[in-house]
This record gives sequence, C-alpha cells and structure tokens, in this order.
Amino acid sequence: MRLIVFGVSGAGKTTVGKLLAEDLSWRFYEADDFQPRANIEKMRSGRPLTDEDRWPWLKLLREQIARSLAAKENAVLACSALKRAYRERLRVSDDVKFVFLRGDYALIERQLRRRRGHFMNPALLQSQFADLEEPQPDEDVLTIDLGRSSQELVDEIKAKLKLRTTVS
Repeated sequence: MRLIVFGVSGAGKTTVGKLLAEDLSWRFYEADDFQPRANIEKMRSGRPLTDEDRWPWLKLLREQIARSLAAKENAVLACSALKRAYRERLRVSDDVKFVFLRGDYALIERQLRRRRGHFMNPALLQSQFADLEEPQPDEDVLTIDLGRSSQELVDEIKAKLKLRTTVS
C-alpha cells in the first residue's frame, strides 16, 4: 500500500483516490468495503461511530495494507482516518504515505449533499468534524486543500509526491 487518502465524509476521498489510482495504474481500495454491516447500519441511521466501533474495521484495513506491502502492490486506499491514533494504526511501515483532503465545513457539506447512493447520513458531518484531528507536522502527511476539480487535486498530489502517470 502506498497511499492513504483521508478526510471527513464528503471530502472526495473515493473520487480523488480512484482517479489517482487510475492515473498511476495502481489498485484502489475503498475502506467502506471493509466496514462491518453493523457500522454501516449505524451510520445510515444517523448515529456516529465510536472508537470501539472503528477498531475492528481498522484492524481489517491494517491487515489489507500489510498484504499489499508484502505483495509489493502499489495501491491507494480511501479512508476517513480521522484521528491520529487511527493513522498510526494504519501506518504499517514508512512505505505508507498519507494525503489529507482538507476543506471547511461549508464546502464539504455542499459536496456531501450532492452525493447520491452512499450510506453515510449527511447529518453525521458535524460528528466527523468533531472527531477530526488534523495532522500535525511530525506525522509526515501531505495536506491538499479542496475547492478545485478532482483532476487538479490528483495532479497536485502526484507532483508533490513525485509520482508518475503510467502509460499503457
């Protein structure tokens, strides 16, 4: 696993992560695919997850990251990773890099309200911001400010991390 794109719900993790993986010809993983059914139902009903809800999910993600690294698989994982403890849990090695998609509440709320077909209840955005621990300088995280097109965000990530697009 090479990159974890993280931020609050509605920040564009999946959109940016998929586009980035496609540009690089890397594998893409969606952390929501690892969520236990009970967590999904809890979020769908508008109840925020607790740390206790998240630890088993983070364990599954950590295992997938370790498998990807062992297989020398380059991949992008879209994951909320809201708290420093969660990011520390997912940083299996120095080969794991984090990209934080940062935006203010109003911008992300607009993006979230335009999203269709996702289980996350938009009413939970406030709890996402309440849980968010923005990365500190010692975490070695690339922070990308939202407010531009997904392709512009991907281009900035690739440039700052010196990643090259793979031509087929």
